[in-house]
Amino acid sequence: MAMVILPVAAQTEQNLENKVNELLKENESLNHRLDVLEKKIDDVTWFHRVGDLAFIDKVYIYGPPPANVKNPEQTGATNPVKFWSYVFIPKNIDPNKKYPMLVFPHGGVHGDFTTYYTHIVREMLAQGYIIVAPEYRGSTGYGSEHWHRIDYGGLENEDVFASRNYMIENYDFIDKNRVGIIGWSHGGMIALHNIFDHPDSYACAFAGVPVSDMILRYGYAADDYRKLYDADYHIGKTPREDINEYRRRSPAWQAHKLKTPLLIHTNTNDDDVYVIEVEALIKSLKAEGKKFEYEIFQDMPGGHSFDRIDTKAARQVRVKIYKFLAQYLNPPKPIKSVEDINRAAYLPMK
Repeated sequence: MAMVILPVAAQTEQNLENKVNELLKENESLNHRLDVLEKKIDDVTWFHRVGDLAFIDKVYIYGPPPANVKNPEQTGATNPVKFWSYVFIPKNIDPNKKYPMLVFPHGGVHGDFTTYYTHIVREMLAQGYIIVAPEYRGSTGYGSEHWHRIDYGGLENEDVFASRNYMIENYDFIDKNRVGIIGWSHGGMIALHNIFDHPDSYACAFAGVPVSDMILRYGYAADDYRKLYDADYHIGKTPREDINEYRRRSPAWQAHKLKTPLLIHTNTNDDDVYVIEVEALIKSLKAEGKKFEYEIFQDMPGGHSFDRIDTKAARQVRVKIYKFLAQYLNPPKPIKSVEDINRAAYLPMK
């Protein structure tokens, strides 16, 4: 005689699945809370590592409304997205003079601006640059809601542009005609979109190992990485389902817009943004007859971070970057050698 136990077994399985989903949500919530804590600790670290050179602030501003609004009728659903931006001002400036500014968007999918960039920020400050580093929508360290606002290659670019405009509107000692933008990886991609969409607002740009073609990138990326883009809270579709949307977000397909002096760097052993992706951007710019500068480094130690680490070779590359920027931004004390970088890293400003 057969026993009827299937409904009970099914119910038990469903209860177990529900419990697992609850635990996953709790774990996600905990991870965001830990990210917030880590961000607060790193914020304190900024003062210890850069406070001798700069007045440091963190301002709360806003960009456009969210890209993906599930219920536009809900109160506040289409309000502008608020976000924080770091501000670094050299302590030795004369407020009665005008100074150049660098807009410095961080890299990483769901990344954030951390003391990883301490040495580079010190090098910029030593030259007399004002710096703004926006924690645009999708950045980590500000809770689940901000994290899920991500709009990679989309409205995040306007958040960064909003940080530029905020600085010019609120600090009289910034020269609006001497504003540059610099970034690596995802930050390099944002730098490109900013000069493509707002060419008259930037005097120059540097894009290091920039994400350049999201269609190509989606093709060689692993599944976990792809899910960051086609998630329902983000783009919501794969390139196969909406290739034009991925094209719109890809600098290589916007090359015809270039009007701003631009320097691009890439590295043949980059295991994050493959060199073939940046080469696609370079070829697109050449096909459009654009004037720009670039260098493809051959198997430089450090891979994706080859010019951001603290080796002598990396510092030599950064000297090249600073010399390029100085042509258009004319900082008070431009870096011209590795020795200048060493002094910026360890000695107080005069």
